[in-house]
Amino acid sequence: MKSDLLQQHGIAIWLTGLSGSGKTTIAGLLEQQLRAENYFALTLDGDALRNTLNKDLSFTTKDRAENIRRAAEMAKLLVQKNVITICSFITPLQQHRNIAHSILGDSYFEVYVECPLSICEERDVKGLYKKARNNEIKDFTGIGSAFEAPLHPWSILNTSDQLPEESAQMLFTQIFPHIQPASQQDIFA
Repeated sequence: MKSDLLQQHGIAIWLTGLSGSGKTTIAGLLEQQLRAENYFALTLDGDALRNTLNKDLSFTTKDRAENIRRAAEMAKLLVQKNVITICSFITPLQQHRNIAHSILGDSYFEVYVECPLSICEERDVKGLYKKARNNEIKDFTGIGSAFEAPLHPWSILNTSDQLPEESAQMLFTQIFPHIQPASQQDIFA
């Protein structure tokens, strides 16, 4: 019998978008809202994983793919334990999103956090876009490296028109039917 008998269905909510689009903020707000409703949720953040588990990886296309593969495998382990897993990763290329989807299967819910590059640059609290424009950062997504907008995301949050709180609430409403209590078979598997 599992020791972590969570009365919910684990899913992976994969937030993809440019740096500064609002992924991390929305992920944090969504996690808070889920916990306030007595759901167990955990956020996997791209920056946090890059500074720990994936600190051996660079930003080449190959290493970006490996970064996403590792993150998706970690998310899969959590989802299998019925944890609602919020994944906040730029995931710039469709091939990277395909990797995550192939690992997570039906539990993968792709959310495109859409925001124009110009607004992301205005929000740039870390100064990364400025460094990329000054050639201090090579292959920065959106400047020296491509970002391919998702072809068929499960949901789109347009953060140039919505406050983060509105985006998180909208996403909570959309995912709610998918996180209802797991069946007894799932709980005791």
